[in-house]
Amino acid sequence: MKCYLAAAIQMTSSPDLEQNLVQAEELIDLAVGRGAELISLPENFSFLGTEEDKITHADAIAEQSEQFLKTMAQRFQVTILGGGFPVPVGTSKVYNTALLIGASGNELARYHKAHLFDVNLPDGNTYRESETVKAGTELPKVYSSPEFGNLGLSVCYDVRFSELYRHLSQNGADVLFVPAAFTAYTGKDHWQVLLQARAIENT
Repeated sequence: MKCYLAAAIQMTSSPDLEQNLVQAEELIDLAVGRGAELISLPENFSFLGTEEDKITHADAIAEQSEQFLKTMAQRFQVTILGGGFPVPVGTSKVYNTALLIGASGNELARYHKAHLFDVNLPDGNTYRESETVKAGTELPKVYSSPEFGNLGLSVCYDVRFSELYRHLSQNGADVLFVPAAFTAYTGKDHWQVLLQARAIENT
């Protein structure tokens, strides 16, 4: 494995699919211009709107998101992770899918988020991801890259479940992707601590 520069792109996504992809392309271009060869986009990079709209437009979101990742990877000759976008399963639910694409536009790894965000927060907000998202049933596989090492995928709320990262570590993962759209309430206090814990546990 060589030394390389990786970019974790931060976005403020909206319900506007086309505008989100324009924003993502601009940020990918910026990252590549600074030397990044491995790029990660966040969870919900291509769409962040109502649950109803997510289901209604799931086919278009999935198709355009995947094609966008392949186009960007080929155009910029980089490896890109699309950190999470809806992929239809059945008629009323989607998988929250992370997709890793190589520089030739080929799919390297795909993972359906296993741990769904169903919580009641102290600030009064309630989240029920499982109402529209079907949980993945398989643990993520580790993709072995000659350039970037052994890459392990996860998505957002997965970070609270240490067993998943132990699985990835025991299967040789050197780099762990944890793209997320964390809530403001827990993000500031929990996010960095959880990432540090998963890293320390598997060092």
